[in-house]
Amino acid sequence: MSRKREGKPQRIPTKQQLSRWQQQEKRRRIILGVGIFIIVTVLAIVVVGWYTGQYQPLHQTAIRVNDAEFNMKYYIEMLKLRAENQPASSLPYLADEVVRNIEQNELIRQEVLKLGISVSDDAVKKELKNAELPNDEVYRDLVRNQLLINKLLDEYFDPQVPVSAEQRQVMAMLLESRPQATEVRARLENGESFPELAAELTLEPFTKANNGDLGWHSREILNDMLDASIVENIFSAEVGVLSQPIYDDEITKGIGYWLVKILDRNEEEEEAHVQIMLVDNEAEAQEIIGRLKAGEDFAALAKEFSLLEGVEENEGEYALTPGMFSPVVEEFVFDPDTALEVVSEPIRDETITTEGGYWLIKVVAEDKDRQIEDKDRDWLKAKALNQWLSLLWDNPENKVDNSYLNDTKKAWAIEQAQKS
Repeated sequence: MSRKREGKPQRIPTKQQLSRWQQQEKRRRIILGVGIFIIVTVLAIVVVGWYTGQYQPLHQTAIRVNDAEFNMKYYIEMLKLRAENQPASSLPYLADEVVRNIEQNELIRQEVLKLGISVSDDAVKKELKNAELPNDEVYRDLVRNQLLINKLLDEYFDPQVPVSAEQRQVMAMLLESRPQATEVRARLENGESFPELAAELTLEPFTKANNGDLGWHSREILNDMLDASIVENIFSAEVGVLSQPIYDDEITKGIGYWLVKILDRNEEEEEAHVQIMLVDNEAEAQEIIGRLKAGEDFAALAKEFSLLEGVEENEGEYALTPGMFSPVVEEFVFDPDTALEVVSEPIRDETITTEGGYWLIKVVAEDKDRQIEDKDRDWLKAKALNQWLSLLWDNPENKVDNSYLNDTKKAWAIEQAQKS
């Protein structure tokens, strides 16, 4: 008696089935291979795009200072740091400044090493920690540079700056005209306070900041601060004597006066036909008004007195629209209550600059060899540093090259900085 086999009998595929399975497996392998190829290709495109679009540009040379190179990444980081707390729109205007700063900082670093001056890494780290700054390359370089400059001032320039010099204690103020200076001098002679009048009237920034009392200074310091020929008068003046008005044709002052005559005005179109002139002091403006009232011609007086360019051709006549002149002029011209064909009173304008003025000075005391105050020595050391830097830039042995950083790369750097 025969026994039946347990389980189902094994099915043997036909040749046709085997062929179909082999084709399906082949298609599966092809599809898988194509998929892998596509993935690899996409990844390659991404990597190549990142390399060519980010990595490679960031690591290209942007600036070279002698043997030192700075890449685009460094430039961008410096640009971002310089633009902190400023609108993004300022970046294009800072781009060249940052280039100059990188170059100058490296010139300083290289030169001070030749002088035997250095700053340790530990000192840089300590300063970064104290200032709560990140330990990044750009911050390290900036901190190191500042520490180097401090040591340069103390160790190199300090011994070069004198500790004493001839000095004078002086009071001074700058006034706009001889009549005003004569009037103020009379008030001082009658006992009014020099500092109080200077605080009110002087037109020169340094004397304004000190209410006319400049204190003790050497000739060199006064030359830098006043930047005027008046310093020679200070060191030749008699001690204790108030000077007569001294004219200074080199000094600039932040004031001027307008005389305006409106010939016609279209308020709706904001246009006006005007005659206008600019002078540098009120006394002269009043003199011109007097001559106009006596019948003299505006055009002729404008050609004689006006400080505006082109007055010889246009004789002080303009078609005025908003933005052409100072706001105080436009406010006067487009005021509906301003009458036509009437010359204005002098319009004072403190937004413009004119040349010339009259000094009043009084040398309070003198000392042929007085110790120079620390703040003045610091000024002289800083001045020596600036002169030293100028020599670095002028030294033909220093090779500074930023030609790698063309306009296209600079624009790309600005774009990268704006993204952060």
